[in-house]
Amino acid sequence: MKPPDLRLAGFAVAVWLSTFAALYLSFRVGLLVGVTALAAAALTPAIGARIRRRSPPARSAVRWVLVSMLVGAGCGALATAARVGVREAGPLAALVDAGATVRVDVIVRDDARAIHGSPGLPPTYLVPVELTGVHPEDAPSMQLSARALVLGSDPAWRSLLPGQRASATGKLMKPRGGDLRAAVVSVKDPPRLEGRSSWAQRAAGTLRAGLQRACAPLPEDVGGLLPGLVVGDTSRMDPSLVEDFRATGMTHLNAVSGANVAIILGVVLFLVRWARAGPVLAALICAVALAGFVILARPSPSVVRAAAMGAIGLVGLAAGRPRAAVPALASGVAVLVLVDPELAGDAGFTLSVLATGGLLLLAPHWRDALCRRGWPAPAAEALAVPAAAQVACGPVVAAISSSVSLVAVPANLLVVPAIAPATLLGVSAAVLSPIWPAAAEFAAWTAQWPARWLVVVATYGARVPAGAVPWPGGAAGALLLAALTVALLVAARRPVVRRLVAVVAAGAVLGALPVRLLASGWPPPRWIVVTCAVGQGDAVVLPAGKGRAVVIDAGPEPEAVDRCLRRLGVRQVVLFVVSHFHVDHIGGVAGVFRRRTVAGVITPDWPEPPAGRAAVAAQAVAARAPVAAVRPGWSYAAGGLALTVLGPFEPLHGTNSDPNNNSLVVRARVAGTTVLLPGDAETEEQQELLNHLGPRAVRADVLKVAHHGSAYQLPEFIDAVDPAVALVSVGRDNEYGHPNASLLGRLRRGGARVLRTDEGGDLAAVRTRTGLAVVARGDPPA
Repeated sequence: MKPPDLRLAGFAVAVWLSTFAALYLSFRVGLLVGVTALAAAALTPAIGARIRRRSPPARSAVRWVLVSMLVGAGCGALATAARVGVREAGPLAALVDAGATVRVDVIVRDDARAIHGSPGLPPTYLVPVELTGVHPEDAPSMQLSARALVLGSDPAWRSLLPGQRASATGKLMKPRGGDLRAAVVSVKDPPRLEGRSSWAQRAAGTLRAGLQRACAPLPEDVGGLLPGLVVGDTSRMDPSLVEDFRATGMTHLNAVSGANVAIILGVVLFLVRWARAGPVLAALICAVALAGFVILARPSPSVVRAAAMGAIGLVGLAAGRPRAAVPALASGVAVLVLVDPELAGDAGFTLSVLATGGLLLLAPHWRDALCRRGWPAPAAEALAVPAAAQVACGPVVAAISSSVSLVAVPANLLVVPAIAPATLLGVSAAVLSPIWPAAAEFAAWTAQWPARWLVVVATYGARVPAGAVPWPGGAAGALLLAALTVALLVAARRPVVRRLVAVVAAGAVLGALPVRLLASGWPPPRWIVVTCAVGQGDAVVLPAGKGRAVVIDAGPEPEAVDRCLRRLGVRQVVLFVVSHFHVDHIGGVAGVFRRRTVAGVITPDWPEPPAGRAAVAAQAVAARAPVAAVRPGWSYAAGGLALTVLGPFEPLHGTNSDPNNNSLVVRARVAGTTVLLPGDAETEEQQELLNHLGPRAVRADVLKVAHHGSAYQLPEFIDAVDPAVALVSVGRDNEYGHPNASLLGRLRRGGARVLRTDEGGDLAAVRTRTGLAVVARGDPPA
């Protein structure tokens, strides 16, 4: 097999990198970079000729590669600078700086995305739009074409289709930077529609809605997965299942990517080849299938991008001519980035390009090598394709997740037989839904069985011990893994090195796996309390038997507390304790109830904030869990754990924070160790506890420090608790200045071992033969 043609690869990479850099530069700096690069490209051949008139062919080739890269850098920087100039246009930028209230005319560019804030409050909808007109109240109107983001409070924004024209009145705000958005528009009212979106967008909306209706009767996991598998619609997908797909390297299956396109076109190509259709007819049928998929998945920029990448990869594999396909990929990347510079910083685009490159450069060689060793061609291709895609995408995935998955290749290999039937049956359900709803529901019901296999592989793959190993995140981690990958790929060309790598890898796995299986490290043996790293909030877990626990508070977000409970193996919450109803303690309540039974809920007898109380009540009603407001003296026992509520005794009014000072204060006893959990109780409630109970009643071995270590702590209360271990649940770089340095110093001077979740991640207090110990899991959330 001839080596691939990489002549355009340097040009495409230079376009990509210069475009990405120019997104963060001003218009003038980007323009200067582009002009300088083009000038250098023009001078390079002349300078090379003057230095040595008869240069060897190899040196001449290197010089022309350098020229192509300089041209690419110049084109990328200039194209992006021109778009940045629109972003920095004087009149619009002045209105943004002033935070003006304006009426805007927009064209919707992509689907709205719901962002959930405080529990009980409606979500905010993020809608990418193109600004076509800005009408200030006290200045002339502007006609322009600039990208923006609408933050819409009204649910009507969610139903808008891409291509829909609308107008709205809102406040202009500054964008975050690093993209081409000139403004963010905060809008409270519903949009005023102007005309209709295109027939293709309306058709896509009808088919997507029909697919959701056909999947509605299915179980929650597969019913949410199928629309994601077919058209990338994950609105109903269980977040914990999304996390499992990410952990097993299967995320590409529930997002519109080049892989989706390759699956659809691969099946179509197989069928037309099986029918012995000629190349022209096969190309036409594939083109029709591609157009139909784009309409079904909705012709938004991300779908068009995925269609381009998937089509290039499939054509290269189908034609068996990677020398022709690689220049096509490079040209496609350069054109897409020049047309839409924001793609240069888009992780999805990066993964699509890398996966396609892996299919073109690595998969054919690995497939042929396996065939030469006696593998059947289908089996060789089934192994080579996911392995090549995973190796190519590995550095970017490691940068995002700070880990390297060891189960991604086998997981993707196991699901190969189920992807095609699930996808095709899902497409059938979508297509049939407008004309024959009963047949659509039957197709969706049939599709659930292969989809169930995907769920099984993702669920169990995510729980394999040592399935993912920690890795440095960010650009440094990506570059390190990329360098190691390239070095291994080059070195593995020699048989001796291949055998050595295989032996070392097998030895590492066989040596490390038993250790991880027998001593996985988390949760540590004989743990008595775990403070979860949930950011700026509280979530505490007490063991109540194998797979059972009492959970106190839920943190600000469902995903963080859900991951903590999954790491601890908690399948049943025998009691969920709400210390008070602030969002940093109950915002993640859905994560506690997710795929778990909750036997009961207790709360303080305090009504504020009402939105938080309503959110907890709604989750409890949905799970049929009884809710009770308790007072001092209430107790509970289960699985060697005993709880007693110590306070508050009387409702406290007019304090620094009444909800904080009416927190439930709970004392727990586990394996002979006492744990005090005071919620966010501040000085007033702490004084009340001492007045009613005395210092001896609050004495504890382990203290979950109140209110994230704030300064509102009573020194006499801290001295009365006199803990051996103090655990502080606090978010990294929080804006409140928590925890207070003076408080931490007092705890340490009293003999306490103080640990913080922002520094150590999940924290566990452990009972050992000689006393108490503390284990920090590490990896605190950003």
